[in-house]
Amino acid sequence: MSAKRALITGITGMVGSHLAEYILKHTDWEIVGLLRWRSPLDNLSAVVGSINSGSRVRLVYGDLRDTLSIQRCVESAKPDYVFHLAAQSFPRTSFDSPLDTMDTNILGTVRILDALRTTAPDAVIHVCASSEVFGRVPKEKLPISEECSFHPASPYAISKVGTDLVGRFYAEAYGMKVMTTRMFTHTGPRRGDVFAESTFAKQIAMIEHGLVPPVVKVGNLESLRTVADVRDAVRAYYLLVTKDPVPGAYYNIGGTHSCTVGNILEHLIALSPKRADIKVEVDPDRLRPIDADLQVPDTSKFEKHTGWRPEIPFEQTMRDLLDYWRQRIGVEGNRFLTR
Repeated sequence: MSAKRALITGITGMVGSHLAEYILKHTDWEIVGLLRWRSPLDNLSAVVGSINSGSRVRLVYGDLRDTLSIQRCVESAKPDYVFHLAAQSFPRTSFDSPLDTMDTNILGTVRILDALRTTAPDAVIHVCASSEVFGRVPKEKLPISEECSFHPASPYAISKVGTDLVGRFYAEAYGMKVMTTRMFTHTGPRRGDVFAESTFAKQIAMIEHGLVPPVVKVGNLESLRTVADVRDAVRAYYLLVTKDPVPGAYYNIGGTHSCTVGNILEHLIALSPKRADIKVEVDPDRLRPIDADLQVPDTSKFEKHTGWRPEIPFEQTMRDLLDYWRQRIGVEGNRFLTR
């Protein structure tokens, strides 16, 4: 009996690369990773041996905005499991590129699911939406349940509302085994530097290496977040598709440590030997026109169904994130912008 095969869209991202490592370690599945031809491969360093040898990991090139490339990818993969993680995932960027965000995230999901409908109709499919769909939630509705109304606060969040609804539509209309998740803030090593906690860690690492003045530039520090570790997130995604998957189901997934973005910054600065010298400066370019400012999830539905619970403490996540940037800055030096 041949091994199961998983298709991971966005395999070069933080989540996709960690998920590939998890699958290689905990299963005998084969992996097909979808990426764009220009995607950097840095995050795949731990699985490059498998890619080069062709033993369990194979990469295919495509673009969510190109229907033909997606059809070819799905036909080549013939997956048993699909983790649709690829997206234009930066909320701040979506204000500058709303149409690209909508096309990539909403129509890209349609292209993936329509290709799967004809090529791999029995695949178990995870469509990754986002907690950003809930947007601006009044305090009386905290913690946020799955049935909380959507109030998206960015073009990215609007696109993820579309992604969420597209996934549920394909489950209901065509009987496909599609489940959607609204993952709340998750971070750790390889987090992109356009996200708040990662740009803080990156700037601190650059300060420690003497590459920039001891000033951390920030946006809105008052937003409340519940933080999970990316390594807990990918374990949740694996359980989603393997633990009695329910077609059409939708789940909140998130951590247990709630704090403001400012608290995250304070924690990261406290980890630095330069902490006494570091100043904080608000950069207007880092502020969103509106912000999803109360992101605290109720994850009981997913936990009850799968038995999943986050295991990695906030303190370890933050230390590992800062150490990740220290290592990158130490090796690659001043080629980085302080974005």
